[in-house]
Order: sequence, then C-alpha cells, then structure tokens
Amino acid sequence: MKRGKFRRAVFIVIYSKHNGRVKYLILKRKLHWKGWEFPKGGVRLAETKKMAVRREMKEETGLRILSMKKFNFHGKYKYDKKYPDRGRFTGQTFYLYAVETRGKDARLDKLEHSDYKWMDFKEAMKTLTWKNQKQSLNIVNLWVKTR
Repeated sequence: MKRGKFRRAVFIVIYSKHNGRVKYLILKRKLHWKGWEFPKGGVRLAETKKMAVRREMKEETGLRILSMKKFNFHGKYKYDKKYPDRGRFTGQTFYLYAVETRGKDARLDKLEHSDYKWMDFKEAMKTLTWKNQKQSLNIVNLWVKTR
C-alpha cells in the first residue's frame, strides 16, 4: 500500500437481540460511494476511539448504547479517489467496536445514508459492500454467539 496520510476511524457493528435472535444494523451509503455498510467515522483530535463510537452512534443512528466492546481487529484502506471533505487524507485506519442496542428505529444522517435495515448474519454478509466490513461482522458474530 502506498504511503499517505491516514485518518483514524472506528467501525461500529451494531446489534440487537430480540427473542433469542441477533440482528445487525446495516446502512445504505450515499455520500462518496453507494452501497451498504456499518456506521463508521473518523476519530477527532483530542477524542478517544470510544468517544468517537458514542458520537458516531448518535450522529448516524440516534440509537442508545447498552454496551460496547472493543475488538483486537484493525486495518487500513485507501480511498478510491480524493474527496474534498477529507483534506489531505488518502485513506483510513479503522478499529473495530461492537455496540448492543435495543432500539429499532434509527434516525439517519441524511447526508451520508439513505436507508437502513436490520438483518440476520447471513443476510448482512451478503449485503455488505466491503470485505473488511464482512470480516468485522464475522468477528463480532462469533463473539455474540458465545454470550
């Protein structure tokens, strides 16, 4: 991977348990690219990764956090092109978190996302656009099944 300036970011796999079944929240992206993803976002200056998770949850879904788990999974990727709102960043590093919520009705940031769905593991794996998010879902799902 070429050198460049990478923005620190968090991936947030949101799940909810209902009647013994686990559902994952997937958002339909419309800013920068089109496809399906988990909530994610940059870590601001003087902000911890956990603070970024809380902020992004509020901004992108409006859902309340019941519990949060940090995973020892991270990576980086380059943007497919230069984005004016990303400044001199050429890509992102990401750190994986899982968040449990009981909410069903997400309040989307209409600038970034146009829709959302609660899906079971198999449906979410088929729907997610990016390999690193599929890996993230798999890691979280294996952990959730043991709880």
